[in-house]
Amino acid sequence: MKNILKIVPIIMFFIFAPALFGAEAAFLKFDKTTTTAANGATFQIAVMVEPGTDALSATDVYVVYDATLLKATVVTAGTQFPIVTNDIATSGKVYIAGMVSDPASSITASGTLATITFQGLKDGTGTLAFDCNLSKIIKNDLNATNVISCSQNGTSAVTIGGGGSTNPTATPGNAAPAPEELPQSGVFDNVVKFVIPGTIMLLLGSLLRLVL
Repeated sequence: MKNILKIVPIIMFFIFAPALFGAEAAFLKFDKTTTTAANGATFQIAVMVEPGTDALSATDVYVVYDATLLKATVVTAGTQFPIVTNDIATSGKVYIAGMVSDPASSITASGTLATITFQGLKDGTGTLAFDCNLSKIIKNDLNATNVISCSQNGTSAVTIGGGGSTNPTATPGNAAPAPEELPQSGVFDNVVKFVIPGTIMLLLGSLLRLVL
């Protein structure tokens, strides 16, 4: 009986540990949430990848903006990923890809994927955002799982000159993409809510059989 009672706390820890120490999602963000620049002037904003609790092998990032307000001129690679490529040929969209140089290595710390230089084209306001229909954060596993949590992605409000005309959010084309969350938040919580009581009852039943 005493040996069984010693085992119970260990079993309970493994049951409740996932609920108490839940995984943190991976997401994209900018280093500034607001930016102001003069009409015709340039400014820089960094694109950052937050791995959460995952180890990453690659990322595909699509930054969208109002092409009548801003022009992307240069993308400078950051230090988070050893290999970084980009494409700014499409007006209103900047594509940046990062990947590890060795399949056996992975990225586990937050860092700067790249820094984008924009030029203001006219007075006005707009928002830099991530197109989560296309952007991906790839986990370093056999399935190359996309672990991005779109609802946690950041945005950056931009004011050029004195402001004026407003474009609240840019899109692939020019409007903000509807959030598409991968994985869906809350699913894990709901599973834990129903699985834990059932598991506890099963363990207690097994313990009672051993005692009796």
